Amino acid sequence: MRDKNTYFFTVGELIKILQQYPEDMPVVVSGYENGYENFYQPYVKKVKDQPENTFYDGRFQIDDDGTEALLLEREVRHD
Repeated sequence: MRDKNTYFFTVGELIKILQQYPEDMPVVVSGYENGYENFYQPYVKKVKDQPENTFYDGRFQIDDDGTEALLLEREVRHD
């Protein structure tokens, strides 16, 4: 049995969430620096591809005129 305080989602839970969205919907993740984190409940936002951005700004930015994508946003810890 997994500890929900350590791991937020299992593969099975993620599959159930992903089945709610179109198969061709893009998926993007937040990130910066190194290592890995849990992610929050996925949600849909419109993003714009901006490949000229530096790596720490991310290639995709929120944009009301962009393409809908499913976001997997990493847990932000303040420790």
